[in-house]
Amino acid sequence: MIANVITGSLARIAGPTSCDYLVVAGGAAGGGTYGGGGGGAGAFRTATSFAISGSFTVTVGGGGSGSTGVGGNGNDSVLSSITSTGGGGGGIFSGGAAQNGGSGGGGSNNLTGGTGTTGGNNGGTGSQFVPGGFPNGGGGGGAGAAGSSGSSSGAGNGGAGLTSSYSGSSVAYAGGGGGGQDSRCAGSAGTATDGGGAGSNSGSGAAASPANLGAGGGGAGLGVTGTGGNGSSGIVILRYPSTFSDLTSIGGGLTYTKTTSGGNTIYTFTAGTGTVTV
Repeated sequence: MIANVITGSLARIAGPTSCDYLVVAGGAAGGGTYGGGGGGAGAFRTATSFAISGSFTVTVGGGGSGSTGVGGNGNDSVLSSITSTGGGGGGIFSGGAAQNGGSGGGGSNNLTGGTGTTGGNNGGTGSQFVPGGFPNGGGGGGAGAAGSSGSSSGAGNGGAGLTSSYSGSSVAYAGGGGGGQDSRCAGSAGTATDGGGAGSNSGSGAAASPANLGAGGGGAGLGVTGTGGNGSSGIVILRYPSTFSDLTSIGGGLTYTKTTSGGNTIYTFTAGTGTVTV
């Protein structure tokens, strides 16, 4: 353990006993085929003065993969005893239900959206199939708001995310993906904010981008082989006053950076899983 290192006239003390954290899970993919629902965002969990000691696990959840079927769920992110649940995949026209998750995926063809959990919200309902057209998908839920439902006026928008400044600057995370819209229907594809992928009115949905925002992918539009957009990977951030020493060790399976800002030491984990020791 690095301790009692002299910096000028000040001695740095042993490692931290508590930290502030942000744990965002991976976002889900949007649904494929006609009018797929948007992918739900990963759960967004944050707190201050969280007790840490000894060794604990950190895991960064990956985003869900898009296909012509129901969108793949996002993967959980973990910091010690805190688990943020991955987002729920978007539903599809042919009866594939939207999935539950951190935030629920958007539904399709008059099916309700998936249910969100702690740190997330529900997905929107898809509009009903009508002769001569296809349904508009509901938007995926975001950390800050539920996804909008699809209607005859267009696909549902993804739910808004939430912001955090724990990285050293204000960043918006965990927006839901927009629902897909068949171009033969009225209206437009669903939009998204805070990293969520916009829905499509063509054969594919836009992927949530960039990585490490825990956002949902967009739903597919026209085309029986349309592919939903991929979800975005999550992130884990741990910060504490820089008067404390650096962490003793970080497992080799984790990708991370260490920075300082505003008198705090900040560890930002962007991929992998491993054991962290104070």
